[in-house]
Amino acid sequence: MATVLELSQADKNLVSFMKAIRASGLEDELRAIGPFTLLAPVNLAFGKLSQADLFETLLKQDGSRLRAILSYHIIKGKKMQRDFRTGQKVQTLGGHELQVTTRDGDIYINNARILAKDRQGSNGVVHSIDCINLPPELKPA
Repeated sequence: MATVLELSQADKNLVSFMKAIRASGLEDELRAIGPFTLLAPVNLAFGKLSQADLFETLLKQDGSRLRAILSYHIIKGKKMQRDFRTGQKVQTLGGHELQVTTRDGDIYINNARILAKDRQGSNGVVHSIDCINLPPELKPA
């Protein structure tokens, strides 16, 4: 069975996410036993960043900031769609809590809506999301 990293690499909608994972140095961590839940922003989500060139800048020069952003999209443990409930808080790899809400049958993690869900790997699960959530310390003032 493929790992969460291999599942993400095989998804053409997650090319930008995988580019960021490689640049951040998180690949080895995501090959580990886990389990992990990846909240992987789709390619279009990277275009929604407030500054048009922020993503390219992060890829080129700011590994720690990029790692902090990506760690905010990795939940400790395996969370399937059925495991998410409104009001629930889930712990990220970076030590933050994310808020879960449900609206009209959709699940939101902070403000990101889960699109494709429950793609299981040998070390966790991958859910695609429609935007990038920024950790509180990296949000623009």
